[in-house]
Amino acid sequence: MSLRSTLFSVGLTCVATFAMAQSPSAPLTIVVPYPAGGPLDTSARIVADGAAAQLGSITVENKPGAGGSTGADQVAKSPKTSNQVLMGAVATHAVNPWLYKNFPYNALKDFKPIALVARTPNVLVVSAAQAAKLGIKTTPDLVQYLKKNPDQAKYGSGGNGSIGHISAEMFKSLTNTKMGHTPFQGSKPALAALESGQVLMVFDNLASALPQIQSGKLLALGVTTLSRNEALPNVPSINDSVQGFNVSTWFGLFAPTSLPDADARRYANAFSAAMHSPAGKEKFKKMGVTPEELTLDGFAQFVRSENSKYEFLIRAAKIKID
Repeated sequence: MSLRSTLFSVGLTCVATFAMAQSPSAPLTIVVPYPAGGPLDTSARIVADGAAAQLGSITVENKPGAGGSTGADQVAKSPKTSNQVLMGAVATHAVNPWLYKNFPYNALKDFKPIALVARTPNVLVVSAAQAAKLGIKTTPDLVQYLKKNPDQAKYGSGGNGSIGHISAEMFKSLTNTKMGHTPFQGSKPALAALESGQVLMVFDNLASALPQIQSGKLLALGVTTLSRNEALPNVPSINDSVQGFNVSTWFGLFAPTSLPDADARRYANAFSAAMHSPAGKEKFKKMGVTPEELTLDGFAQFVRSENSKYEFLIRAAKIKID
């Protein structure tokens, strides 16, 4: 072999070795810290399908528990070789750190924000059948019923520390009403309990509750953001009758801080392309979701802001979970 050929072969070997060193050694896994079937799970699968062409095989793993903290902690402490990212949310990175007394990870230091997927309102829903029986048509009707029947009603949520839990506690505080809390493992069982009459009301992610609202099984009383949502143009903002109420749900992709910056950029580009592809946008549209544009530094700044916001809200509401 000539000297030139030898040097060329050595050069190719070095390039290949460098490339391997810069890339994670295992197929990518997106960890969803909630049960299958919810909006984060559905979004993760949309993103996984769309990004596979650029990133290779992508598996979605559901790891529910502790309001999302179990799955988030798994990714935060995952070995460098495991190649896991998290479909995190407002609960895992802004709410739970201030809600739990003994929290297992640092939401800001243990993760590298990759891409914001979506921001959606929650929606206050009641069973249409139960609402008709109780004469509840609007949020003021609900407040009047709760004041006349203190401590007799229960609200459901997707779990302790979920944004639905926080929303309901804010609602109780601002309306000076009293209700019990029944937490479930995700939004599906919470909505099932609502339909069966086990609980009176649920604050749920719009994408999750929309099918039952459209079918007429659930009645939407209000959205949790200051403005109405185009998916429910006739449903008012709760703030119209409960001044100061303003909550939104967001979710996005996070990697452990050990992920090299080059891989973080590669993931961000691939995930963003998947979200904004015609197929991706159409799938999100069916959920009532519009994909976001924030990636990397922009998303990191957003997460820090949300973390500070919920520190203030939770401390003000004096909510704490052992």
